[in-house]
Amino acid sequence: MSPTNPRILPYGEAAIAEAAQVIRAGGCAAVPTETVYGLAADATDSRAVAGIYEAKGRPSFNPLIVHVPDLEAAELIAVFDDDARVLARRFWPGPLTLVLPLRAEAGISPLVTAGLDTIALRVPDHRAMQALLDASGLPLAAPSANASGGISPTRAEHVATSLAGRIPLVIDDGATPAGLESTIVQGRSVLRPGPLSLRDLFPDGRAQIGGNGTIVAPGQLESHYAPGKPLRLNAHEREAGEWLIGFGAVLGDDTLSLRGDLTEAAANLFAALHRADARADGGIAVAPVPELGIGVAINDRLRRAAAPR
Repeated sequence: MSPTNPRILPYGEAAIAEAAQVIRAGGCAAVPTETVYGLAADATDSRAVAGIYEAKGRPSFNPLIVHVPDLEAAELIAVFDDDARVLARRFWPGPLTLVLPLRAEAGISPLVTAGLDTIALRVPDHRAMQALLDASGLPLAAPSANASGGISPTRAEHVATSLAGRIPLVIDDGATPAGLESTIVQGRSVLRPGPLSLRDLFPDGRAQIGGNGTIVAPGQLESHYAPGKPLRLNAHEREAGEWLIGFGAVLGDDTLSLRGDLTEAAANLFAALHRADARADGGIAVAPVPELGIGVAINDRLRRAAAPR
């Protein structure tokens, strides 16, 4: 292994076996999910979880999402009410994270929950993460596999660049299909918009976006997902020294979707920000994105990425 870069192994039995061995030994390995690449470690081992925080430079008050293979495994860790069970049965496996009361006997490290009495759980819909869950036999804490506060990784090379010298291994299974982190729900509040919209989750309309101000899940920090350059939103044309990321009729140096397709834009968002951040231009501008459907989640990420640090 290079002293600065993690090994990147193509998805397959050998790669999964090696990653599981790293995790069972108390280490971290990066693995794709359907949302973004995650940095996985044993959620029951405080030293392993501390390794996630150290590798990412993540503040310890920011809880982690735990990935499990199915609803049965989730119910051993958290207490489900009827509403949560309905959502789990409809949307798991998939890009939905539920914040639920933690069972005292679950054996989850308190570092995972930042000392809270709730836990964020998800059943991923990706062959690599599911294979790693099976091979390790463990619940896996797995935040996005990037330095804390930076642009989330949707490709293996994003991980390798962001976490160079900090982790041993990345499993490469191509670009992540959704391109945005999971939707996080607590009760009838959407704490973090994501691929599943408010209408998808609660067609009766009896729900809200936003929590009570307490950080109980990832993605709630005001400044997050940020490139290293100033980011200007709702731009219809570039200003001097900027790289413009377009959308629909707003043509740029790059584009989220020429067709104005919001699902395509979500899948392309972080990759486009990574490309812009790697260029010599001094700033980044992004065209307006409609606040509709998954556009709510795209704009949530962009507003946090542009927030003062």
